[in-house]
Amino acid sequence: MAGVIEEFVSGVVSSALKEVLNKSGVRGTKTRRTRRRTSKTKSGGILADIVEAALKPRPARKQVSRRRTAAARSKQRSRA
Repeated sequence: MAGVIEEFVSGVVSSALKEVLNKSGVRGTKTRRTRRRTSKTKSGGILADIVEAALKPRPARKQVSRRRTAAARSKQRSRA
């Protein structure tokens, strides 16, 4: 009788341990993350990148009408 109870208890304990280990994310073999390969840069270095960025044509900025500040409005009022 004692052997049956001991076998039952050990089976329950081992299955509980197995379940806990599975849920906690513990694995025998660790998965390796693959590194992203960076693109090979052209020869020239930092200075070439700066020059290239300066020479690249950029679109014109859209003009935005800006509201005058209270101080600027009062100055304009005093001038007129």
